[in-house]
Amino acid sequence: MFRLASAAMAGTAIEFYDFFVYGTAAALVVGPLFFPTASPLTGTLAAFGTFGAGFLARPLGSVLFGHLGDRHGRRPVLVLSLLLTGLATVAVGLVPTYARIGPAAPVLLLLLRFVQGLGLGGEWGGAVLLTVEHAPAHRRALWSSLPQLGPYVGFLLANGITLALSAGLDERQFLSWGWRVPFWCAAPLVAAGLLLRARLAETPDFRELAARGTASLPFAEVVRDHWRLVLLTAGGLSVAYSVFYTVTTWALSYGTERLGVDRTVMLGCVMTMVCVTGAATPLFALLGDRVGRRPLCLAACAAIALWTVPLAALLHTGRPLPMLLGFLGAGLASSAEFAVIAAYLPELYAPRVRCTGAAVGYNLAGVLGGAVTPLVATALSRGDGPPWGMAVFLTAVALLSLGCFAFLPETGPPAAPQPAPADGAPA
Repeated sequence: MFRLASAAMAGTAIEFYDFFVYGTAAALVVGPLFFPTASPLTGTLAAFGTFGAGFLARPLGSVLFGHLGDRHGRRPVLVLSLLLTGLATVAVGLVPTYARIGPAAPVLLLLLRFVQGLGLGGEWGGAVLLTVEHAPAHRRALWSSLPQLGPYVGFLLANGITLALSAGLDERQFLSWGWRVPFWCAAPLVAAGLLLRARLAETPDFRELAARGTASLPFAEVVRDHWRLVLLTAGGLSVAYSVFYTVTTWALSYGTERLGVDRTVMLGCVMTMVCVTGAATPLFALLGDRVGRRPLCLAACAAIALWTVPLAALLHTGRPLPMLLGFLGAGLASSAEFAVIAAYLPELYAPRVRCTGAAVGYNLAGVLGGAVTPLVATALSRGDGPPWGMAVFLTAVALLSLGCFAFLPETGPPAAPQPAPADGAPA
């Protein structure tokens, strides 16, 4: 289990590295380099628009790769999705800027971001099912939380490289070529990930399913029989996405452009938050195996709703320690939900449509939470005071997610296996 879960985590780390490195670039350089004729606000909105294109592609990727995973196995999904995302990421680092090729530059950026989203849309379902379908039932949340650590590791890699370049290069060098280096670093990471995943075995659940016969059109079956479940899971998970990208993407732009905080200070605060919340993920997963998935998700939504106003006030101070406190409160609450969702979503679906159903719900939440949030938060936070508009928006999303989880059933935790009775003892 540790070898399988580690391989799944390594792959998701590489995939999310590819995805997050663009988010950092969107917050810091995409606006001035690819939309230089726009005003600063419009350029930021346009940069976050290309960032959101990756989220729009993720549900489509989950349908395409979910069909492959439900028809031909989880293992092919892991290899093909990693290759597609990696190639698109390296290509982003090669796109000329607006000054070189004019309007073709943002168009190319948008297309490559869409391809990134397609690959990532397939990655999550394959990686999570690799662990969920191998794990013992009473520790399913714990083992499936390891692939959920991949996004945190990928974020730290992406921002760590960007932070080092930002600190070591002057502004001209960073805008000229330094921002491209993290994209080029995807090439050796993807090669290592492909070597690691080439040796993985297919899951026992799919081997059993293949012997009985797989679904001919998994997505059609999901839409026909499980559409309500997909919408509820997407709505429930959307607040965790909203919080994560508020802190890691929108706040990075808000702090540097509106508050004048140094870029390295903002990156340092965000990376510290990601380290702490990533470390807490397995602990929340253990709790999910003990008390259940749904109670932890309900508690996370309530905590986020209560923390949005303090988050806005602490961020507006522009001081590292208060900002970090605000980020930690929000990040820990969203981490509690992300920790158990990798076990919760697959448990809601039968094996024949599990790869498609779980992945579509998960990635549709990314559209509702991740793609929309930076745009809405930017549009609602245009005054000189604290970003109360962002707080109101996050509170509304938290209440929506709370309502969705209230209508979902509990799937665990199952009881731990008991030792067999000794000979002569009553069974």
